[in-house]
Amino acid sequence: MRAAAAASVGQAAAAVAEFAGGGRTEPHDNTLLEVTDLKMYFPVTAGLLLKRKVADIKAVDGISFAVREGETLGLVGESGCGKSTTGRAILQLYRPTAGQVFMSEPQYTSHIGADENGVEEAAPALGDGGPVDLTTLAGRNLRAYRRQMQMIFQDPYASLNPRMSVGSIVSEPMVIHGLQRGRRKERVRELLETVGLNPYFASRYPHEFSGGQRQRIGIARALAVEPAFIVCDEPVSALDVSIQAQIINLLEDLQADFGLTYLFIAHDLSVVRHISHRIAVMYLGKIVELAQSDRLYENPLHPYTQALISAVPIPDPALERRRERLILTGDVPNPIAPPPGCNFHTRCPIAIDICREEDPEWREIVEDHFVRCHRV
Repeated sequence: MRAAAAASVGQAAAAVAEFAGGGRTEPHDNTLLEVTDLKMYFPVTAGLLLKRKVADIKAVDGISFAVREGETLGLVGESGCGKSTTGRAILQLYRPTAGQVFMSEPQYTSHIGADENGVEEAAPALGDGGPVDLTTLAGRNLRAYRRQMQMIFQDPYASLNPRMSVGSIVSEPMVIHGLQRGRRKERVRELLETVGLNPYFASRYPHEFSGGQRQRIGIARALAVEPAFIVCDEPVSALDVSIQAQIINLLEDLQADFGLTYLFIAHDLSVVRHISHRIAVMYLGKIVELAQSDRLYENPLHPYTQALISAVPIPDPALERRRERLILTGDVPNPIAPPPGCNFHTRCPIAIDICREEDPEWREIVEDHFVRCHRV
């Protein structure tokens, strides 16, 4: 058995001890999603009547990465670094300022269901089977791909409509995509059982449930259209620490059962290490390091990654007292006017002149270990 429900996954030391050995499934080699030079800028305007743009908030500033089928890619960083914006831009909830998001052709499973006459519903024909740039799609074409991509939101209290019953919330994606017309109520009951809830809860309303139960409802809603890719936007950060392990274990079980692919956004480094196959570290709108989970924790190359990992407590008090911590000075720069050169040089303990003048390239140092740093 994996971690007990009472494991305090919100506290790094306890999480590392409880999650050692984990139950991650091995990903495939096929690429499901590829992001290329993605940028998401938000305009800053001035004036009351004749508003004019005076600057841009560079929330996401030219990031590139790929997500493999069946993989969990963790995305970590400080609050405000652009993690959640990245997830929303990938799903086209925010239309990116620039860049490309390639998604493989949708591959629907056998649970699509039948219409009122008992005729099996067919998946829509899309493209020629190759990857498609989601940023070029709109309307019905984008909706067809959105069925492949869903999101689990951070706040289970704000992400569920209080005026809708649980059954209506879970079935809403099926209504939007015209699925399961003949058996939506039955499908809702199946989904509730899948996430560990009583199927008779379908007639109840969100205010009758705890935070952990509400997050399970949100997960059931995400599963309703049988997606291949799910953005998990800090799905446990708003929950009690006694509930967090249950939700993490549920996500792992669902990945193993349905072959799901996750982009797991979080700031709890211990949780991310447990659930992720690879981890990307983000700072001020840019990804500064990307590597296999264990390799990143055992041999971080970027000084920002080193500082983040040095802040994670070690369960052994003797080791905790002996290790040297990397303490960063100063504050995160303003994303409206990021510093020239490497955007981390204002806080970097090993910065040199070139760091202040030139933006470092995104380089593969060893196989599947990428870093953006002049000093590596």
